[in-house]
Amino acid sequence: MIGLVLAAGAGRRLRPYTDTLPKALVPVGPEGAEESLTVLDLTLGNFAEVGLTEVAIIVGYRKEAVYERKAALERKYGLKLTLIDNDKAEEWNNAYSLWCGRDALKDGVILANGDTVHPVSVEKTLLAARGDGKRIILALDTVKSLADEEMKVVVDPEKGMTRITKLMDPAEATGEYIGVTLIEGDAAPELADALKAVWETDPQQFYEHGYQELVDRGFKVDVAPIGDVSWVEIDNHDDLARGRVIACQY
Repeated sequence: MIGLVLAAGAGRRLRPYTDTLPKALVPVGPEGAEESLTVLDLTLGNFAEVGLTEVAIIVGYRKEAVYERKAALERKYGLKLTLIDNDKAEEWNNAYSLWCGRDALKDGVILANGDTVHPVSVEKTLLAARGDGKRIILALDTVKSLADEEMKVVVDPEKGMTRITKLMDPAEATGEYIGVTLIEGDAAPELADALKAVWETDPQQFYEHGYQELVDRGFKVDVAPIGDVSWVEIDNHDDLARGRVIACQY
């Protein structure tokens, strides 16, 4: 099993940081600190801590910044990094971006969004949930109060995930998908095909719609509740401020 990071996004709401950096390289350490940690640093650190030795990173917007740091990140975290180019990163949404990493999926991956600050307990929870025929396991926050922006999930005790979308009454949701998934290698062909169907229908769709496509086809997607842990998806400057507080805890 390897790590996989979606780090192709521009993060325009985080300007001026993202004028020159992809979202995954925006500093989340103390403001103004030299060599400040980034979301990518935190994610690679988590992967290394749970014993992964290889990580694929899907890059696009300002990808040269990731290429420039690749060797230093490999040394720092003891990981072999492979960078995968997304040629549509500034035009299309992340269903296509994850599809670009379809070959990496064959190894089995822990997938992490490049804008999610979270503790290593999330990866440990997913790894502990493996087995019993589970092929895709979503990390789910069942504690947080939900609003319109969150990627909401409905779970059936027997069927697993039945619905995943932002466009849902929060009261209907079981919890929020936090942007981290364990994907077993034998699920790769079906997931890749579902992602292709999604982005070919609408290139602006999220990769989570690929999970919904799988479920609609009869594939079981499981979930693993992460408990009451601090995490944040960094979309804007308020999120970034919270991410800096959370990053200091880990």
